[in-house]
Amino acid sequence: MDKFRTEVIIPLSDYKIRHRSSILFIGSCFTENIGMKMQDYKFNVDINPFGIVYNPLSAKQNLDALIEGKVYKKSDLYHYTNRWISFDHHSRFSYTDPQLCLERINQRIDHASGKLPKTDFLIITFGTSWIYRRADSGKLVSNCHKLPSKFFRRELLTTDTIVQNYTILITELLKINPRLRIIFTVSPVRHWKDGPVQNTISKSTLVLAIHELVELFEGVEYFPAYEIAIDDLRDYRFYEADMLHPNNQMTDYIWNKFCQAYFDDETVKIMKDLEKMINAMQHKPFHPDSLQYRDFLMKQMEYIQSLQKKYPYLDLSVEKNHFENQYSKFL
Repeated sequence: MDKFRTEVIIPLSDYKIRHRSSILFIGSCFTENIGMKMQDYKFNVDINPFGIVYNPLSAKQNLDALIEGKVYKKSDLYHYTNRWISFDHHSRFSYTDPQLCLERINQRIDHASGKLPKTDFLIITFGTSWIYRRADSGKLVSNCHKLPSKFFRRELLTTDTIVQNYTILITELLKINPRLRIIFTVSPVRHWKDGPVQNTISKSTLVLAIHELVELFEGVEYFPAYEIAIDDLRDYRFYEADMLHPNNQMTDYIWNKFCQAYFDDETVKIMKDLEKMINAMQHKPFHPDSLQYRDFLMKQMEYIQSLQKKYPYLDLSVEKNHFENQYSKFL
């Protein structure tokens, strides 16, 4: 039978991600999609301590700050429309109170910075080669926070610039953590506001830069999420209504490819054991006051207890507390 699609075949990686592994995600919203799936399956993950970032230089700036253990001060913030913002951070770190803003920013940096020397896998997703700088200072901007365009100027990174910056960064990371493994991906989200040609130039620049870095460093790999999206799943039914962002079907397909490449049999078995609990967490009872629902909750608590004995290194406290709180209504 003739083939009707070009499937992307991904070789199995020599570096296996396990539940005991420490994993740091940095990058675009696609990073968060995959990172959240790993979080659901109780992997030890830290996802975007600065919030979502799209370009390579902003991701490097984030990692430089973690290496340094940078402490942000009020002078690092910008006040706009009654909110204090950091141009290095996503808007989720913006607050009306500058002290609260700094507290949340520095807590996340302190947490991620402390884990960095023991991190096993760093997964970096590039979204675009376009960067923004402040018009007044030339300082790199990770998030424009919907300020007027006159506040910024835009430029396109070159492959050489990305490679040079990441050669320095990876060398520094390996000094503090020689066993670190780095997985690069390119987000399948298309930046259509740039136009189709500029989007292709941007994505191609990212892929070429990563290819050079993979050749330069042992322990650095590329996972072809972008290629899976545009070749293997070459159909708009795998996108959201905007025709730009991957839908759940695409994300799940790419996730399964990632699992095949980086998880061993033991990890897959643990994930299957956890699926019953994950599905139960999503259960919405028709009759929350019924005895049947009470029995359901009791079974879930017993199952979580059995999982905790079997896998004592997993943190199941969120699920445990959820079912216990629901069950307490019957007491």
